[in-house]
Amino acid sequence: MSDIITFGEIMLRLSPPNYQRVIQASSFNATYGGAEANVATSLAQFGLETDYVTKLPKNFLGDAAFNELRRYGVGVSSIVRGGGRLGIYFAERGASQRGSTVLYDRYGSAFQQSAAETWNWEKIFAGARWFHFTGITPALGKNVAQACLDACTTARKMGLTVSCDLNFRSKLWSQEQARQTMTELCHYVDVCIANEEDAYSVFGIQTDQKALLSGKLDLDAYKQTAKKLHERFGFHKVAITLRRSFSASDNNWSALLLDEEGLYHSREYSIHIVDRIGGGDAFGAGLLYGLLKGMHGRDALEFGVAAGCLKQTIDGDFNLSTVAEIQKLAHGDASGRVQR
Repeated sequence: MSDIITFGEIMLRLSPPNYQRVIQASSFNATYGGAEANVATSLAQFGLETDYVTKLPKNFLGDAAFNELRRYGVGVSSIVRGGGRLGIYFAERGASQRGSTVLYDRYGSAFQQSAAETWNWEKIFAGARWFHFTGITPALGKNVAQACLDACTTARKMGLTVSCDLNFRSKLWSQEQARQTMTELCHYVDVCIANEEDAYSVFGIQTDQKALLSGKLDLDAYKQTAKKLHERFGFHKVAITLRRSFSASDNNWSALLLDEEGLYHSREYSIHIVDRIGGGDAFGAGLLYGLLKGMHGRDALEFGVAAGCLKQTIDGDFNLSTVAEIQKLAHGDASGRVQR
């Protein structure tokens, strides 16, 4: 019996070492990751019973991804094996004024080709409290989008809370495709997580793009974005992550949350980035952990923002920070002093 179920694709990530570009690399660091897998791993690290639903090929790469999930305590009983290949993505880590870049090699993967009927959602959701997915999953094809819709309708029928991180990826689908599919899915969502680019790309909700590129933070504009999302879909909670990017290496990071009781803006952290991939997933996992633990919305928000901050100091997709480390930062200790 799990507290939370996540659904998506885990991939092999290949990154050149030492901030090299792919074109100059003679070797790659191999790790595993994917939005919903990142969330599941964080929540398992926090002590929640977490199950990850996906399909993996029945070969040694599939075995490696399967074992990586088990290594971090993620439930794997609903993972289907067989077919296709393991998706891959290449990630160049940016530095200074050179941004990070991602190249997907996931077409024809076991998960991307999986039929919507692959999963028995009533069986998977039995005893669970929460279902989480992101906009990356339905972007992989109509079959997977249908699986997401089946999961959402079943979750609603069985009384689970449903959360979604919009996570728009222009390399996977168009704005029009995203808008059509996510509009249908979001009617089943209780907690929506997004950033300003997602809100615009998926639903056409505009923020001040000039302010975004300049590193300024117009809180009123972001508050209006959250309110417009709430009004359109009736979300119980809307979280917007706020990133002020001064360079690829140095960002300021915060978030806001709109819920039934009010609208809150978190403290803002200045981060010298080690690896920003997975930062938003770590925020989502932290927010969900707080809500599942019954925290007030303001406290759940602060926990999520601190979790996302710490993730960006860790190499790889997964946030390997502990609850105690996150709470320490959320309560104001950002000194980074050596722990002895």
